Amino acid sequence: MPQEAVMIAVDNSDYMRNGDFNPTRLQAQTEAVMMVCHAKRQANIENSIGLMAMASKEVLSTLSADYNKLLPRLHKMTLKGNMEFCTAIRIAHLSLKLRQARHQKMRIVAFVGSPIEDEEKELVALSKRLRKEKVSVDVINFGEDKINSWKLQAFIDALNGSDGSGSHLVTVPAGAALSQSLMSSPIVYSGEGAGMSAGMGYEMEGADDPDLLYALRVSMEDQRMRQEAESGTNEDSNAQHVDQPVLAETQGTSEEAMLQRALSMSLQGQQGAGNSSTAQPRQPSNLDFASMSEEEQIAYALHMSLAGMDVDESKPSDPPKEEKMDEEFLEDLVKDEDKK
Repeated sequence: MPQEAVMIAVDNSDYMRNGDFNPTRLQAQTEAVMMVCHAKRQANIENSIGLMAMASKEVLSTLSADYNKLLPRLHKMTLKGNMEFCTAIRIAHLSLKLRQARHQKMRIVAFVGSPIEDEEKELVALSKRLRKEKVSVDVINFGEDKINSWKLQAFIDALNGSDGSGSHLVTVPAGAALSQSLMSSPIVYSGEGAGMSAGMGYEMEGADDPDLLYALRVSMEDQRMRQEAESGTNEDSNAQHVDQPVLAETQGTSEEAMLQRALSMSLQGQQGAGNSSTAQPRQPSNLDFASMSEEEQIAYALHMSLAGMDVDESKPSDPPKEEKMDEEFLEDLVKDEDKK
């Protein structure tokens, strides 16, 4: 099998809380992501894999041959908002362009578990561009399969062109086991000994990799605990219904505004970055987003997201200057009172 650089785009929208997949869409997706990573490693040990979240439009892990490092990034992923498919795929494409091994073929594996709001013509235009750049895309459509199927089929058909191969769409109906459905699909099993053998269970393959089994158990248990805590919080605050998540300040906005929110999300992820001698990266005040092209905006968002990727967040940050000034001001007041 040829070497590949694979960017896995996961859905972290509010729809992933739904329980039509056991136990939830999010946990079913997590197990499927780890299975895809395992299959890619078996296909070629030199494959590199990265991870990004589509709703928040942030790169969780850059391309690496060590797929085990994806798990903690997957744990830290939070659910918020709605997925923006076209924008997320563009960011994944830019991440693949940054691959170190230029001979690796580019592939995106996208998990879609929420409605796609982009128009069909936008998806077709994007697929033609990806085809020109020789990027393959595999899409796992689950949860909202009836709504998304026709759009995603048009996207894959335009991407494959007359060849009819290279990119794949797998639609999994509600109630089915997501990992089991992927096991015999072209996304995981390519037929030439790559991926997982047809007819063999995921547990059987995982038995050869104790680290993978342990990581999956830890992942599922951690996500159960997090979801129980989140559900308790949502009940107390009477949060909105999960079937119709509403994002304030997102409906009726232009794509330019959505890209600016992507930049904002990336910049927020930079807080706490840098060491004690380096100031936190921040957005330049004189940056004019309105004059930037769509490509420049997405590239800038990706650059800012990657800038704080490997920062050690465990180090305590220095107190803000305002707080220091307040403390000095109070001390001066106390001294003045003592003199009186």
